[in-house]
Amino acid sequence: MKITKAVIPVAGLGTRFLPASKAIPKEMLTIVDRPTIQYIVEEVVASGIEEIILVTSEGKSAIENHFDYDFELETVLKAKGKDVLCEEISHISNLIDIVSVRQKKPLGLGHAIWTTRKVVGNQPFVVLLGDDLVLSDTPCTQQMIELYDDCQESIVAIQRVPLDQTSQYGIVEGERVREGVVRVERMFEKPKPGVTTSDLAIIGRYILQPEIFEILGGIQPGHGGEIQLTDALLTLAHRRPMYAYEFKGTRYDAGDKLGYLKAIIAFALRHPTLGKEFRKHIKEICVDL
Repeated sequence: MKITKAVIPVAGLGTRFLPASKAIPKEMLTIVDRPTIQYIVEEVVASGIEEIILVTSEGKSAIENHFDYDFELETVLKAKGKDVLCEEISHISNLIDIVSVRQKKPLGLGHAIWTTRKVVGNQPFVVLLGDDLVLSDTPCTQQMIELYDDCQESIVAIQRVPLDQTSQYGIVEGERVREGVVRVERMFEKPKPGVTTSDLAIIGRYILQPEIFEILGGIQPGHGGEIQLTDALLTLAHRRPMYAYEFKGTRYDAGDKLGYLKAIIAFALRHPTLGKEFRKHIKEICVDL
């Protein structure tokens, strides 16, 4: 079955980014010249997805507004002869069909995904976390869809992390079936030191079978008193095959202050109009360090 829908949870409080995220959704903080969430949406579009379901909460209306049509702004830009900028603004509102679902209680990522069950329906879908950016030649989501076309099973994106950082991630153990692909046997949500020797950490990209909704609906709160997606994924992996994919590209945690700064530099260096001068500036200041 073709994957046509993507779920993007953006309901989190963004506590790692306070005080910047007190009044502005962390997903709206800019990377060079566009908000983080726009990069996520553009990855979805470039991967052939047809519809996005945003999981929102109170105070997140700026995200929906960003992708909405703004008649007044476009009228002003046209009147001032700013046609190129007007075209760019219009392009944002026409990127893809977007609907919103409200997560009424902060019960974790698993619960956020469960709230989309009636909109997604009985079909496989993609999940992208709103603060995980992946810089790659081929969009990470597209890479995963190509693997899904082969295996027709759920997939989690993974990257290798230092062992002293595994307690910050969901960790996968399993059998390597081919280069960059592991069949999942065990999962651990933010394991304590010594629990696992695996360095395969799950990052914010998933392809899920619709069975996940039934599992999430019956799962008990786990780590932190939240409905943990990792717990539901492990249950799903016991029912049918699941694969972990070591994607090609570099992931930036833009919900973390240091990760956000790294993302700005990486994306600025590749910017079509600013990249050359920015690279020159970086070289100049590095000489003085």
